[in-house]
Amino acid sequence: MMKYTVVVVDDHNLLSQAIGGLISDFEDFEVLYLCSNGKELLDKLKNPKNIPDIVLMDVNMPIMNGIETTTILREEYPQIKVLALSIEEDENIILKMLRAGAKGYLMKDTRKSELKNALSEVMEKGYYHTNTVAKVLVNSLKTEKTGVSALKEREIEFIKHACTEKTYKEIADEMCLSYKTIEGYRNALFEKLNLRNRTGLVIYAIKNKIYTP
Repeated sequence: MMKYTVVVVDDHNLLSQAIGGLISDFEDFEVLYLCSNGKELLDKLKNPKNIPDIVLMDVNMPIMNGIETTTILREEYPQIKVLALSIEEDENIILKMLRAGAKGYLMKDTRKSELKNALSEVMEKGYYHTNTVAKVLVNSLKTEKTGVSALKEREIEFIKHACTEKTYKEIADEMCLSYKTIEGYRNALFEKLNLRNRTGLVIYAIKNKIYTP
């Protein structure tokens, strides 16, 4: 049975080993290796055999922190899904991690069952957010009201589809458009609304009542 591979990046060795031990108990996941900072991870990734499905990323680390590392992963290894696991509850830190490309944000005192659920949903849906973090993000994401009124009807339609679990290809089929056109909608909206990723677009849609979960 194929298992999803996970790498834990945390400068606290005992904690990263403990997290690795928890993950090893999950039947669908296995720990590929542990790293103590972002630079060590990037060095490891130079070998294709060391590329995992998920990286559990701490935020505050020496040499290269989680935000810097996640930004690089988004650009150079977009297939890797980053799930932040931190003690930081600051709204700005959470938002920075998600804008950098993280697919979710968990506190380090999270329950084992929630960690398993988060890993599974990140692989199945592409993202995972707790209710608490989602509320923090909605409250902290500041956008101008004029932004919504400036959106075109097709852009709003695209945003509504993007808030579901549909892939971009499925959205293209649903809207009777080419995949490249959908990519164009996505990139234009990211620039227009000053967003970095699909998570930010979902938060924007909820905050501005374009989409109701």
